[in-house]
Amino acid sequence: MIGRITGLLIEKHPPQVVVEAAGVGYEIDVPMSTFYHLPALGERIALHTHLVVREDAQLLYGFGSEAERASFRQLIKISGVGAKMALAVLSGLSAAELAQAVVMQDVGLLTRIPGIGKKTAERLLLELKGKIADAPPAGAGNAGNASGNVNADVLNALLALGYNEREAGNAVRQIAVSESVEDGIRLALKWLSK
Repeated sequence: MIGRITGLLIEKHPPQVVVEAAGVGYEIDVPMSTFYHLPALGERIALHTHLVVREDAQLLYGFGSEAERASFRQLIKISGVGAKMALAVLSGLSAAELAQAVVMQDVGLLTRIPGIGKKTAERLLLELKGKIADAPPAGAGNAGNASGNVNADVLNALLALGYNEREAGNAVRQIAVSESVEDGIRLALKWLSK
């Protein structure tokens, strides 16, 4: 198994890149979320990879973070979801956004991805429940993901208080991003009491 490639980025043709490592050029398919953060041609790059060996091909997929690769691996375990659909999902959502969609069972977020209809989105959310939500968010520590973590904590607190997933998810979506879990819970409870 090829788990990681480090080398020079020598070609970029969405969604494929070529990374030269030890004199070998590896063709790697990447989600657009990784593609947008690639360095310039000729720069060093490190990608977490997943190798798929089929009867007619050996395909290498690359990801900018461990969380993206873990999400990809969970997606391709689902019956009827191939690598192309998994890449499409990760091109439309970051690993943290996908985890949050799974926790909140947010069908609308997945249906915005081309090729994902309502039934497919519902099946993905059902299959991923309890599996992908535990994946660490990508780039934990930046402000964007910090608000996602606060919202996830608020959601979990509401669920623990006995609210169902739909009520809790709606409350979390209605409140403004708060700086602390306590403020978020207070605002969500206030919204739910209306």
